[in-house]
Amino acid sequence: MAKIKLTKGELKKQRDALHQYERYLPTLQLKKQQLQLEISRQALLLAEKKNSWSLKIKAAQAWSGLLTDESIDFSAWLAPRSLALGSRNIAGVEFPVFQQLEFPPAEYDLFITPLWVDAAIEALRALLSLEREIATIEKGIEVLRQELRVTTQRVNLFEKVKIPEAQEAIRLIKIYIGDQMANAVGRSKMAKKKIEENEMAGVI
Repeated sequence: MAKIKLTKGELKKQRDALHQYERYLPTLQLKKQQLQLEISRQALLLAEKKNSWSLKIKAAQAWSGLLTDESIDFSAWLAPRSLALGSRNIAGVEFPVFQQLEFPPAEYDLFITPLWVDAAIEALRALLSLEREIATIEKGIEVLRQELRVTTQRVNLFEKVKIPEAQEAIRLIKIYIGDQMANAVGRSKMAKKKIEENEMAGVI
C-alpha cells in the first residue's frame, strides 16, 4: 500500500474511494456472472453443432465415393456468394453470431448430370455452412473469454486490493486522528490544571 497522509482530508478521500469501489464491484461481479453463463451456453451450442457435423460426415460417407467422378466439378457450386453474420451483446460485450452462408443457384444440365448431384450439393453446402457456424461460435467464445479474463482481473483488484487498502487506510487515519484528539484533550487538561495551580498560588 502506498504511503498515506494521516489527515482528515485524506480520510475523506479514502472514504469516497471506498464508497466508489463498493458501488462499482457488484456491477463487475454481475458482468462476470453473465459472461460465465453465456460462455457455458455457447460451449453447449458448439458441442451440439460439432456433433451435428460429425453425423453429417458419417451420413455423407455412404455416397462420398461418387465425388471422385472427375467429369463433375463441384467447386463452382460450393463457392459461397456471401456470409451473413449478426452480433449479440452480453454485458456490454459484442460477439459475432452466424446467420447464413449464401450460395448462388446451382446451374447445370439436368439431362446429362446424375440425379444424385442435387442431394450431394445440398449436403456439401450444409456441411460448409455448419463449418462456418462452428468457426463463428468459436470466435464468439474467444471474445467472451477474453472479456471474462479482464473482468475477473478487475473484480480481484477491487476485492483483494483496492477495497482492503482503502479500509486499512481509513482505519489507520482514524486511529491517528483519535490519538491526536486524545493528546490534545490531555494537553488541554494539563494546561487548565497548570492555570488553576498558578491562580491558587497567586491567591495564597
